[in-house]
Amino acid sequence: MHSTDSYENYLNRGIKNLPQTTIAAERFSIPVPRVFVEGRMTVFENFGEISDVLNRDPEHVLKFLLRELGTAGKPDGGRVIFQGRFSQEMIASLIEDYVAEYVICSECNRPDTHLTKSERTVMLKCDACGAHRPIRKRYVKKESAASALEEGSVYDVRIEAVGKRGDGIAKVGKYSLFVPGAQKGDTVKVRVKKISGTLAFTEKVPG
Repeated sequence: MHSTDSYENYLNRGIKNLPQTTIAAERFSIPVPRVFVEGRMTVFENFGEISDVLNRDPEHVLKFLLRELGTAGKPDGGRVIFQGRFSQEMIASLIEDYVAEYVICSECNRPDTHLTKSERTVMLKCDACGAHRPIRKRYVKKESAASALEEGSVYDVRIEAVGKRGDGIAKVGKYSLFVPGAQKGDTVKVRVKKISGTLAFTEKVPG
């Protein structure tokens, strides 16, 4: 009887010492960004809601989006207004990148994390498993003539992935090129129709 009581005491003590999770992984569902264009501006309508779900400072999320889009913008209540025209797919892709870098634990794949600073390094610490890792710094390199894209120019690219809407995605320097009708692994010749920040929209050119 005494040994059973001791076992239960140890078990209860162990359970109490487990880290408390803030968001259950099975309930972590990011809302689809609601994005629409008004003239030369793009409105990210549910920005505040998504920041709350990610459990991150909206200012931190906004700085990431502005840097990656290469544009300016400002909060407006629970939404954000960007200068320039950006699609829902672009914003959704960047939110996924943010989550991968600043939210999800690389050890247990749970979102129960928080950001902290150790000396000059920003760390991602997991409340679920106790793991921690440094946040990778994104260096912005000066663009060379070879890596710069120009609207109207033609490029040979290799499709590395396919987006949610079925467009092929290729990389040239810092740019992500969206190629309608292309499949992963294809090598295609494309003409750049429009560049918006680090995103470029193209059309196939007969080879």
